[in-house]
Amino acid sequence: MSSPGLPTLDQLRVLVAVVETGSFSGAARKLNRAQSVVSYTIANLEAQLGLPLFERGRRRPILTKAGEAVFADARRVTLLVEELRARAAGLQSGLEAELAIAVDVMYPTALLVGLLHAFAQTHPTVSLRLRIEALGGVAQLVDERACMLGISSQLSAGLQSLERRAVGAIALVAVAAPTHPLAHEPAPLGHAAVHDHTQLVLTDASGLTQGQDFGVLSPRTWRLGDLGAKHALLRAGLGWGNMPLHAVADDLAEGRLVRLALLEGSSRDYPLSLIHRIDTPPGPAACWLMGRIAAVASFPGVPLPGENAAPRLDGAERNSPGAVE
Repeated sequence: MSSPGLPTLDQLRVLVAVVETGSFSGAARKLNRAQSVVSYTIANLEAQLGLPLFERGRRRPILTKAGEAVFADARRVTLLVEELRARAAGLQSGLEAELAIAVDVMYPTALLVGLLHAFAQTHPTVSLRLRIEALGGVAQLVDERACMLGISSQLSAGLQSLERRAVGAIALVAVAAPTHPLAHEPAPLGHAAVHDHTQLVLTDASGLTQGQDFGVLSPRTWRLGDLGAKHALLRAGLGWGNMPLHAVADDLAEGRLVRLALLEGSSRDYPLSLIHRIDTPPGPAACWLMGRIAAVASFPGVPLPGENAAPRLDGAERNSPGAVE
């Protein structure tokens, strides 16, 4: 038995067209060819492979078992080639092959998912690398060129290498479990009231927060590098702390957490900025994403549709002197 020949890309495209249109005449119209050329191409393909691809004697082309297998491979190959051509066309026009972005853990997950869904539909050939970081982690990744774009906390303001554009502020609220002692203290809660209760504090490993604390009111702290873990420990009554309102709105509505009225305010804003290096102009895909991020730049302090849980940081828990309540 002789080995099968090597089919051409054109033969595979003709096979796919015949099956998808349901007829040789339909394939001829789709490919703008004579029907006799389509029939000749399929006959040559069958001869090269040594396999009958269509059942004979039928009014419409019906694939044989072997034809079904060959068609599945042919469609996969043609799709890959079209993807390659689209990627090459994008690269010719300056479109990035890959885009790396870093996003602050406080940014609403539902909003991020919607943005990236639209990005995937609009730029299907651009690979994406996504990092979720806390505090100074986003700014550090962009400053070190590990990521092109970032949605960063106000800590990015200390880096002169970065261009910044405000994209709103996340509402942070002080919360605790209803079983926690602070939930039963008379409001407002001053420093003396919270002094002896463990505060759950979010930290990062970036150099931008080295030796700094933000909003830490209690000398007794548990420091965590994971916002999801902080959320779970708060609900378990193991401490109190600040959380993004959108991440705990369901817990507050259903009584799993309660808001704490602190003397200096039970809520505060956590500003976010869209950042990139000044000396690294964003490409077309990055500019498109920046525009979409800016278009949804304000964040009401209410739950977002479909968002029930806080995101997790990239990687394992980290300990660092830098922290935010």
